[in-house]
Amino acid sequence: MEIRLLDVAQQELDEAIEYYNDRSPGPGDQFLLESLVPFERIKKFQKAWHPYTENTRRCQTHRFPYGAIYQILESEVLIVGVANLHKRPGYWSDRIRQDK
Repeated sequence: MEIRLLDVAQQELDEAIEYYNDRSPGPGDQFLLESLVPFERIKKFQKAWHPYTENTRRCQTHRFPYGAIYQILESEVLIVGVANLHKRPGYWSDRIRQDK
C-alpha cells in the first residue's frame, strides 16, 4: 500500500527539518532520516499502532517529539500530519477524511 502525504503534512515535515537545521548543523538531517522510519513502519504494518482518534492512528519517532498522524484508506495510507506532539494536540483534526 502506498503512502501519500497531504501537502500540509509535507510542509510540516519541511518546516521541522528547517527548524532543526537552523539550530545547528546536523540535527535537521538526523530528523529527516528519523522521520522516514515511521513511514516505512506504517507501510509494512498499517494497523500496528493504536487508534489516536476514531479515524486516525499515530506512529511516533524515537528521538524527536514528532509523530506521523495517518489514516488507512482503501487504496493508500494518508499522512494527515507530521505533528510535534508537544504542541497543540489535535490541531490537524480538520484534515481527516470521514468517509471511511
